[in-house]
Amino acid sequence: MADLTTKLGPVTLKNPVMTASGTFGYGFEYKDYYDLRKLGAVVVKGIAPFPSHGNPTPRVAEVTSGMLNAIGLQGPGVDKFLTGDEYMPFLRASGADVIVNIWGKTIEDYCEVAARLDADCAGITALEINISCPNIKEGGVAFGTDLNLAAKVLSSVRKATSLPLITKLSPNVTNIADFARCAVDCGSDMISLINTITGMAIDIKTRRPKIANLTGGLSGPAIKPIAIRMVYQVAQAVKVPIIGMGGIMNADDAIEFMLAGASAVAVGTAIFADPYAPLKVIDGINDYLEQHNCKSVAEIIGALRLS
Repeated sequence: MADLTTKLGPVTLKNPVMTASGTFGYGFEYKDYYDLRKLGAVVVKGIAPFPSHGNPTPRVAEVTSGMLNAIGLQGPGVDKFLTGDEYMPFLRASGADVIVNIWGKTIEDYCEVAARLDADCAGITALEINISCPNIKEGGVAFGTDLNLAAKVLSSVRKATSLPLITKLSPNVTNIADFARCAVDCGSDMISLINTITGMAIDIKTRRPKIANLTGGLSGPAIKPIAIRMVYQVAQAVKVPIIGMGGIMNADDAIEFMLAGASAVAVGTAIFADPYAPLKVIDGINDYLEQHNCKSVAEIIGALRLS
């Protein structure tokens, strides 16, 4: 078996496959399927300083080669996350590596939740700063599509915590490399990309939007070529580890991301169709490495051949 150990700056994972935030709940929902320690990391749904009820329903619509969602970052808030039996206490007991996705409506919100998690950080491997959600009216993608706002929130969060930081970038920008450089300059240890692409679907029978929010985030196989292109561009622009995501359905998809420059990958929409998808990706990466006589997963990171 090849060595799947993955080094992400200050973080070391047993393998390069994690779950994408918002697609795996808080891990508790999948405890009866398999041992969460088999995953590189569990990335939980977004945590804010306050509870959030999310957007009105319907929130999800299936579209060609993907899905639209406008969940609206529904979550329990940081207090319940740290104390509720099905949240962080469960994750600590599970032994899984845990990455906590954080968000807020203001810069102060981001700093508050980062500081709270820093003060009670047992079992937390890293924080993923979500400045890229397109489905909330305040915060979210507003920070991720404005370089000045991104710099303010990222530098403020960096001061609020000593935990390793991952910045999750929005694809809804003109130049993704500029935002990656901004994140690194502000102290981010890693970059994750991409989040969903803003889209819309209409029911022609009712002539109404298929989701109540009007627009939502497009995920799934349809966005994979865009995601791979952006991962490649960011890999050329910065020298920190990259976590690639966007339409990964199998190991072949994950390997594409790694060849483009991702050190790790996150499986998202595929989990809705197959809860075992992340484990199948892990096995498939190992098979690929063995078939190509690679001793470790590090050998294929950025190994794209241009001629």
